Amino acid sequence: MLGIFLGFVGLLVFLVLLVGIYLLATYNKLVVLKHRVKEAWSDIEVQMKRRYDLIPNLVETVKGYATHEKSTLEAVIQARNMAMANQGSLEDKAKTENMLSGTLKSLFALSENYPELKANENFLELQRELTDTENKIQASRRFYNSNVLAINTKLEMFPSNIVGKKFGFEKQSFFKLDESEQAARQPVKVSF
Repeated sequence: MLGIFLGFVGLLVFLVLLVGIYLLATYNKLVVLKHRVKEAWSDIEVQMKRRYDLIPNLVETVKGYATHEKSTLEAVIQARNMAMANQGSLEDKAKTENMLSGTLKSLFALSENYPELKANENFLELQRELTDTENKIQASRRFYNSNVLAINTKLEMFPSNIVGKKFGFEKQSFFKLDESEQAARQPVKVSF
């Protein structure tokens, strides 16, 4: 009888240890995923800052050639300042970043009207750097969204959803392209 009791207690201790190890592993996985999301967002912020820093140089270069395009230049600067100042939700940040991307496209479309600007080495280099930065932002956005998908999936799956709720892990928001940016991806129409 004592042997059966000790066997039962041993099995119970083993099961408790197994559940404890699972809970610990799940908690640690959620922590890793949370930090990956933060790291991915940091990558996006680095690229957006790089873009913010390039814009004034681009605007100054365009000013010398396109003096009649003051409203376009002001719209780019205003969109840049709004994006830099936005400390709101991820959705708000995405909206101002998408607006900035749209104004940059209109700025690049100006070069079609000014052949001297289009041939300017400084303008071409800034345009290449901004294009490279936009590509890096898109890659960072994809990396961020894949990490958000991983943590959100883990937080919805049973039994890790119980661990997530117990320790206060929250689902994260995706950094999405909105419909206005989807339209901005279409070729820019330039008419003379």
